Amino acid sequence: MPSALITSRDNQRVKQLRAAFSGNARLADGLVAIEGENLIREAIRSSIALHTIFLSEHTPEPSWFPRDTELLLLADSIFTSTVDTQSPQGIAALLSPPQWQLEDVLADAHAAPLLVIAAGLQDPGNLGTLIRSAEAFAATAILTTHGTVSPWNQKALRASAGSVFRTPVISIATDDLTTTKSSGIRVLAAVAPDASSNPSSLPDLTQPTALMIGNEGAGLSPELIALADARISIPTPGPVESLNAAIAGSLLLYEASRQRSASPPATRT
Repeated sequence: MPSALITSRDNQRVKQLRAAFSGNARLADGLVAIEGENLIREAIRSSIALHTIFLSEHTPEPSWFPRDTELLLLADSIFTSTVDTQSPQGIAALLSPPQWQLEDVLADAHAAPLLVIAAGLQDPGNLGTLIRSAEAFAATAILTTHGTVSPWNQKALRASAGSVFRTPVISIATDDLTTTKSSGIRVLAAVAPDASSNPSSLPDLTQPTALMIGNEGAGLSPELIALADARISIPTPGPVESLNAAIAGSLLLYEASRQRSASPPATRT
């Protein structure tokens, strides 16, 4: 059963929820906020333990709520002023985000990982879309470098459509790219085609591969390109200079999935 109706903006649990929506991990005690039935159902389906569920006072309690989760009832005005969207659905939750380590992703010496390196992506919609595509095309993980937006940003969460609960997203430093390469994974830098590139054929993506996608405006830095084993470009016969970061990453993931379904991925020796 829900608690007594909370009507104060100064309530500590309301403050915690507001902090989580604003991305203040310290005031939110490390918890992440999600809003709406679809995302909450996806979290439950992904075996993510919900810390607290919040209902707006005129929202009926759904029968699918986990019975062992704390349920708090907020006045409509309090709920609306706390959540992130302009048209709230009346349902929100706090959860502990899953934690993944790069070592776990690289641990299987016989697997052929397919990684995406999001290098300085700042648009949360782009990152969320990449995470969703990564799950759709069976990528192993998303690695994010310094300057990349948080995967728990509200827009990124919505764009991922729940894939962020199941696809490892790991923050890495530049030194970790060297570790990744030393484990036998080939790093490919996605760049726009130019006169010196040969986009007519794409490399073998059945090998252990990391696809590096750059910032929406600046692309990949010269330092990151220098760390890559090779460059990769998507043929674009139309008169455009470059593709959106999320679209480029999704197309490359599709190509990797297509190659791997036609030929079993190579294993590391």
